[in-house]
Amino acid sequence: MSSLPAHAAAPVLEEVAPDVFAYVQPDGGWCVNNAGLIRSAGHAVLIDTTATERRSRALAGTVAELLDGAAPEWLVNTHFHGDHSFGNVVFDRSLIVAHTATREEAAKAGLGMTTLWRDVDWGAVELRLPDLTVDAGAVIHAGDTRIELIHPGPAHTTGDLLAWLPEQRVLFAGDIVLAGVAPYALMGSVAGTVAALDAVAALDPLIVVPGHGPVSGPAVIAENRRYLRWIQSLAADGAAAGVSALEIARAADHGEFAGLGEAERLVSNLHRALLELDPAQPLGAPIDVLGSFGDMIALHDGQVPASAA
Repeated sequence: MSSLPAHAAAPVLEEVAPDVFAYVQPDGGWCVNNAGLIRSAGHAVLIDTTATERRSRALAGTVAELLDGAAPEWLVNTHFHGDHSFGNVVFDRSLIVAHTATREEAAKAGLGMTTLWRDVDWGAVELRLPDLTVDAGAVIHAGDTRIELIHPGPAHTTGDLLAWLPEQRVLFAGDIVLAGVAPYALMGSVAGTVAALDAVAALDPLIVVPGHGPVSGPAVIAENRRYLRWIQSLAADGAAAGVSALEIARAADHGEFAGLGEAERLVSNLHRALLELDPAQPLGAPIDVLGSFGDMIALHDGQVPASAA
C-alpha cells in the first residue's frame, strides 16, 4: 500500500452504520473526493474510487484490510469524473457498475482531467470503463443489504447514480450533494440538480455521504438547494441586465455562501443556469466546458488549485 505524501491530509474511515463505511478525504476540494464501502455476509460493494494512483492504492489498502484481503465484488461509479473513477484500474477484480451516460462520457473525456492540473502527480492512471451500465437504476443485493442505485436525471452530470441503503437510511450521494464546498452543475444541470435534491430529501436519509466534504446529516441537502436557487436567481437577473456569467459572478454578494470552498465554481454554474433560461435547451445540453474553466481561472485570479497529490 502506497502512503500519501506528508503534506496531504490522511483519509478518515467512518463507520456510518454497521458494516457501512465512508472513506472521507479532507479537505474535499478539487479532485479530493469521498468513497464508500458496504460489506454484508461475505459480499462487498465499493462506491467510487479516487483521482490519483497513489490515493487509489491507499484506498485499496484500506478496503483490503476491511475485507481480509478480498476484493469488492461490485464497484459503483456515481458519475464519470476522474476523481471518482480513475482508480477503477486498481480494482481489477471488481465488476464496475455505472449509468449508461457515465460510460459514454468517460470514454469521451478519457484522461482529460489530468491536463487541467499538470502539477498533480497522477501516477499511472488508466481509463477503465464500466462493465455493466444501467439507465433508470438498479438494485444490488449484497448479502443481506439492499443497495438501490437511483438515476435522478441530469444533475451534477447527465449520468449520476445515487447509492441508497433504505434499511440503514444511508445515502452515498456522489457529487449531487457536496459539503463545505460549492456545488458544481456545469456538466449536468442546475435545475436538474434542484430536482434531484428534492428526490434525495424525499428518501429521508439519516446519513448523507457527499461526494466531497464531511459526512453530513439531511440539512446539507437544503443547503445545496439554497445555493442552486441563488444561482438561478443571479442568472435570471443577469440575463435581464444583458451581462455575462463572469460579470455576474464578479458582482455577486455571496452572503451565506461566502464560507464555501471552491467559490470560483459560481461562474461555471452561472454558465449552465443562463443556458437553462432558454426553454428550447434540454437539461444537460452540451456546453463549453473549457471556456467555463477559463472563466473560473479569471474569477480566481489564477489557476484553480487541485488538492490531489
